[in-house]
Order: sequence, then structure tokens, then C-alpha cells
Amino acid sequence: MKIDPICGMEVDEKTALTAARAGKTHYFCSEHCRAKFLTQGLPLKNMALAPAGAEGGCCGGNGGATCCEPPSEQKAPRHEQDHKATPHSCCHTEAAVNQDEHHHQEHDHQHHHQKAHGVQKTSTAKYFCPMCPGVESDKPGDCPKCGMALERNPAYVEHGKTIYTCPMHPEIQQDKPGNCPICGMTLEPKTITANMDEESGESRDLSRRFWIGAVLSLPVLVLAMGHLIPGFQVDTWVAPRTNQWLQFLLSTPVVMWAGWPFWVRGWNSIRTRHLNMFTLILLGVGAAYLYSLVALFTPQAFPASFQVHGAVPVYFEAAALITVLVLLGQMLEARARSRTGSAIKALLNQAAKTAHRIVGEQEEEVLVGEVKKGDVLRVRPGEKVPVDGTLIDGQSSVDESMITGEPIAVSKAPGDAVTGSTINQTGAFLMRAEKVGAETVLSQIVQMVADAQRSRAPIQRLADKVSAWFVPAVVAVALLTFAGWAWFGPEPRLAHALVNAVAVLIIGCPCALGLATPMSIMVGVGRGAHAGVLIKNAEALETMEKVDTIVVDKTGTLTEGKPRLTRVVPATGTAESDVLEMAAALEQSSEHPLASAIVQGARDRGLHISSAEGFESVTGGGILGRVKGRQVMVGSLPFLERRNVSATNSLKDVARSLQDEGQTVMGVAVDNTITGLLAVADPIKPTTPRAIEELHRLGLKIIMLTGDSKGTAAAVGRKLGLDDIQAEVAPERKYQVVQELRQKGRIVAMAGDGINDAPALAAANVGIAMGTGTDVAIESAGITLLKGDLMGVVKAIHLSRNVMKNIRQNLFFAFIYNALGVPIATGLFYPVFGLLLSPIIASAAMSFSSVSVVANALRLRNAKI
Repeated sequence: MKIDPICGMEVDEKTALTAARAGKTHYFCSEHCRAKFLTQGLPLKNMALAPAGAEGGCCGGNGGATCCEPPSEQKAPRHEQDHKATPHSCCHTEAAVNQDEHHHQEHDHQHHHQKAHGVQKTSTAKYFCPMCPGVESDKPGDCPKCGMALERNPAYVEHGKTIYTCPMHPEIQQDKPGNCPICGMTLEPKTITANMDEESGESRDLSRRFWIGAVLSLPVLVLAMGHLIPGFQVDTWVAPRTNQWLQFLLSTPVVMWAGWPFWVRGWNSIRTRHLNMFTLILLGVGAAYLYSLVALFTPQAFPASFQVHGAVPVYFEAAALITVLVLLGQMLEARARSRTGSAIKALLNQAAKTAHRIVGEQEEEVLVGEVKKGDVLRVRPGEKVPVDGTLIDGQSSVDESMITGEPIAVSKAPGDAVTGSTINQTGAFLMRAEKVGAETVLSQIVQMVADAQRSRAPIQRLADKVSAWFVPAVVAVALLTFAGWAWFGPEPRLAHALVNAVAVLIIGCPCALGLATPMSIMVGVGRGAHAGVLIKNAEALETMEKVDTIVVDKTGTLTEGKPRLTRVVPATGTAESDVLEMAAALEQSSEHPLASAIVQGARDRGLHISSAEGFESVTGGGILGRVKGRQVMVGSLPFLERRNVSATNSLKDVARSLQDEGQTVMGVAVDNTITGLLAVADPIKPTTPRAIEELHRLGLKIIMLTGDSKGTAAAVGRKLGLDDIQAEVAPERKYQVVQELRQKGRIVAMAGDGINDAPALAAANVGIAMGTGTDVAIESAGITLLKGDLMGVVKAIHLSRNVMKNIRQNLFFAFIYNALGVPIATGLFYPVFGLLLSPIIASAAMSFSSVSVVANALRLRNAKI
């Protein structure tokens, strides 16, 4: 046997391909290895050789023969193999010889490789070497150790293209980075991922341009303004013409390189006829810089009155410093925007990375992305639940605060749903995966929040309308300013005209105006997600502030939505546990919803439930049978009376009292003697009374619409202090009530959780779905409460009011600088007060307005809701 110098596998010298070098013959398992040797001449000592007798080789040899070998009865003569060097279709194709991607799918040698060398395929690399552990690549090629062509990794997940969108114009979407054709802003990834940098690439680029520009601009400022420093006379150190040339040399890289993104965006705005803030920056900086170039290179073109100390004044320092200040504002804005998705990234970072999958009697650790529906997973204490599913074995308590915002752990037993990325606390359990990938609650939350952050609130239409005429108006004012100063201004008129026109263009930039609404929406939606309030669109968030009427369903909204044993009232001389044990033993054979509540109540109290014999159900009345040899009946009091079993007056009084509270009362009789009463009800959620009180404090009217009986509805309404109650209401009637309220001028929010609530949710100004409810209800709503109680409605109202207040503050910051700065920049106050606005000061004010808006919007991340 010989050793292939390329892959190191043992080959039969009688059948192997050969090549000679330095008088020595080398043997190869395939044409691929032979071609590799001939083209690259890799020496034997540098090869990672397989140990003698190792199972498999580059082709997973079997007993010394290669998989590429033709069957013995079809073997070609030795000379034909040498001359034809025919590529083997099973693995070593011509594509492999050319170092292109090739596949080993037609036979089982891949299995041999992994078994022999322990190579484990992961989903992180697109290509891997089947022989050499750890050799992976994102592109095809050859293994640097053994020389084999890298194989395509079947576990690799090809990620979809990233879609980029404008934070101010969500209708702009493309599959590559760039600038918005409307406003010029840098496009951002539409979907936030956990591994995104806190500081974006745009922010880093702007930071680099800013600091280089600042270093170069500082000496320009000293050269241009040094004469204003007491005791420092620049002219005595540098001649005027030399001074101007130095300013030109230092400011040109600032304007043309550091400010190049603004030139591109400004030109695109003119080319596409979407005038924006970069239009004004281009005109302002361009006018100052180009004027200075003409003044520097052709001073003779200017009248003598323009000359000061023998030279025409230049404004390189204005062009450079305006560029640097705009860069500063854009850099700070980009950094702030990159942090607006912190709430989503915090959720994504909490997602489980691996899962323990049970296969037969074995347990294997896999990436969460490899989990499939139906897989059985083991979750140990302290681990995160990998995906959404159902607990099938074991018991535990799970911290669901990541989803609901509530810190109290929730007990879980077989049959209970568990949510991916929540934390298992006490006990180990087995679960069945039911929702994976984009179907999980966490993925849906992220998608909903991302969509909401890109949606547009109605108030943003105001900013859009203003922006549509604001830029042309600023340009017009700048032209009038130039004309006025050039015609009526003091000498040098043209210089004054240029400086003041540039100041108007710069101070008039509406950059903060465009950011005012989107920034608040993005931060506010993220803040809501962190508190368990999911906003589907910005319109719902804005409308929620104006809501004055809340319409609520009862079951699942005000109450828990499932019957529960609320009270056991024993007759005199009977133990409470005896009453419940007898009833539960009989009820466990019944399929009635109230029966399951009684059985569960007995289990919660730790009682032993015996089996029953001769079970019989009487429709509309009760049940009867034998338990421990005794005759037992459970049913309404009239049902028992028809069987000659009467309750005492004291028990009847208790029963009437419980029924007035909306509870269902049943009697328990043993051997024709009543032993006690059982009360079952759909209990009010613990948070509901506090939520109702808070909603009333906020000035809202609360109306309950329920399909339940009038007695039960009245009892719940009295206990909670609701403003109006309508019982035995059909789904279509709920829809009509909402429509009638809106016709009366009420702004209505409807909160519900069932399919029957979907029409009313869609008809309301704002639909609020309980996250514990049906998918139909959630789809019909504009807001979803993950926790599923009315305190979420209180949070949604507080969030809406905080966001809208923040937007109005941002609009003030956006307008105040323009409103105050433009009149000063035009020179309206110059004749009286001698007051003018330098382009540099105008640029600082314009940048500060953007920073003010961004900083104010970021305050919402810590808003109390």
C-alpha cells in the first residue's frame, strides 16, 4: 500500500493514479489529488497524513480501495487511467480539479469522514473540510491542510438579504445600503438583530470625518479670526496672501473629503427634485467655498472696494467650520439613532442559543435554529426555554418577565404552554417544540415592533407638509437676502450679501423637523415592547392619547377566562375536605367545564380523589354515582330537591349570597343528605380593580360588553364600579355598540381576547388585544398586551401621552431655531440693532436643533408608564 501525498490516505499501487517527480513515483487516490500535486507541487512533509489503517481518506476508502474505484469487473487498464485521467463522477469532478465547489452526495463517504475524523458540521460556515476538523470557509476552495476541495455545508443557513429603509420615509426600501432619495438620510437595516453594533457604521464614518475635519479646521479658524484675539496679530506672522493660501490648503480636505457625503446628498436632492436639508447645506457651503476660490485665484475680478489690506476677503473658515459642525450634529444623531432599537436588541440578546434535543434515548445539544416542530427538548433549571411549545413531562416555575414584564414566576405543569427565551427556574422538564423560527412569540414581537417603528403617525403629516414648502421658501429668502444686501447694503456689498445669504441657508435647514416624529415613535415603540405593550402602528399610538371611552369584554379581559372553585361551604358537622373529595371523585368522570374546576380545586388542596362507580349525568341538572360505596349527588339545589334532598335555611342563604355575586352554586349530597355547597366562578383578575381605578383617574369611561348572563355581569360590574354594563350581547351587537359610540363623537378603545371580539376590535378607534387571547383578535387590534390584563391598557395610555408630548416638544425644538435665526440671518435687525448672524453660528444652531430633538426623544427610554 502507498500513501497519497495530498490527502494522506492509503491507496493500492496497482490501481492508483501516478505521477513522477525527481525520479520518484507518487500514487494518488483520484485525479483531484494528482492534479493538485502536479499544479502546486506540495511536498509530502507538509501534508496532514492519515494514520495507517485509518478508516476513510479523501474519498472514505474502504479496505484499501477508494470509492472512486470502478468495480473490479469494470476496472480500466492501468495505462488508460494514466492517460485519460478521467474525473470520477462520485466526488472528484472536473469542477473539483478547477477548485470549484463540488459535492459528495452520491455515496456515503461523507459519513466515513465524519466518523473517522470527528468533523462536525455547524451552521456558521458555508464550506468545510470533511477530513480536517476546524477547517471552514465562507467561499469554495481547497483545504489548506489536506488539499481536498471544501464541501458545501448542508447545515449552513443562507440568510436572506438585509432590507434597508429610511427612518423618516419607511416607504423607501432597498436591498443595499445607501441614502434616502427624499431626505438624504442614511438608510438603516429594517430588521434589528442581536449582533448589530451599538454604534453603526455610519456613525463611525462620520466620527472619523468629524475629527479629521476638526483638526484641520482649527488652524483655519485661527488664521481667519486671529486678528480678533487681543495681542495676537496674525498679519505680523503671515502675509495676507499666504494666509489665504494656507486657509485654502487646510480647508479643502475638510470641505471636499470630510463633507463629501453632504455634497453627494445635496446633489441627489437637486437631481431628484426632492429638496431637503442637504440642499441648503450644499448651497450654503458651496457658495462660501466657491466664492473664496474665485477671490483667491482671480482677485482682479472684484472691484477695489472689495479689497481689505490689498486682498479680497475669503470665507474658507466658514465653509470648513460649517462642514465640521454639520458633521458633529450628524454624528451625534447617528449614534442616538443606533441606540433607538436597544429595547429590541435587549430582547434578542436574551434568546436561547442552544437546545437539548431528545433523540431516542440519547440527548444531543443543537443550535436553536436546528430545532424542528415536534422535537422533544429537555430544559434544565436555570436554562432558557429554546422555542415555544408545550410542557409534556415534569413541573417547574418559569420566569416570563422577558415577555410580560412581570417579575413573578409562573408555575408550569404538563399541558401548559411555555414560551421561548423565558427562564426555567426550579425543575427540569420535557417539552414539545410547536413554534420555531419566525413563528415564536419573541420573533413576532421583534417583527411587530420593527414594523411599528417604521410606521408613520398622522401628526407626521404636518412635518411632511411643512418640509414640502420649507426648503424652497428658505432658498427664496436667501436669494432675497442676497439681493437686498447687494443692492442696499454697505460696502463691500457683495461680500455682505454672500455671508448673510449663506447664514440664511444654514440656519434654515429643517433637519430637526424631519426627525421630530420618527425619533419619538421609534423610541416609544421600543419602550412599550419592553413593558409588554406591543404597538402595531404609530397611528394607534397617537390615537390612544385621545381615547375617552374603553369598551371591555368580561371573560378573559376582566376575568381570568376559566372557571375556578372559589369556595367550599360544608354543612354543620361535615369537614370541608370530605365535601370536596366526594364531589371531585364524581366530577372527574364529567366533561362539563365546571367539573374540571372542582377536580382542579381538589388537586390544588392536595386531596386524594377516589374513583366513582355507576356514574350518571342528568342534562341541565347534575350528576350522581357511587363513591366508596356511598351514593353521591352533585348539582343545583333544585336538582337535589327533586330527589328529595333539601338544604338547610342557612345553606340556602349562603347560596343566594354567592349567586348574587355571580357565582355558580352546586350542592353535594351523600346518602340523600346534603353535606355542603360548592361555588364556582370565573374570578376577576387580581390586577383588574387597580386598572379600573387608574383608568377612571385618567378620565376614561368604562363599558363592559359580555355574552354572559345578566346576573353574573351585574355582579362583576358592581364589584368593579364600571360605568355601563350590557350583558347577553352577541358579537354583532358588540360591533354595533362601538359604532354607535363613535357616531356620538366618542374616541373608543376596545379591549378583548376572543374571536367574538374581533369585529368590535376592528371597528374601534384603537383595538387592544390580550396577548393571552386568540390570533384573530390580535390581528384585528392595533395594540397587543402581552400580559393580558387591563394594567396594560393603563400603560398604553401613559405611553401614548408621553410619546405625543415628546413629539410636540421635538417640533418646538425643530421650529424655534429656524423661527429665531432666519430673521436675524437676513439682516432685518441690522439697521436698528446692528445684529447679524454669522454662518458659523448659524451652523452651530442648526446642528444643536438636531441634537436637541434626538436627546429629547431618547428620554422616552426611561419614561415611567
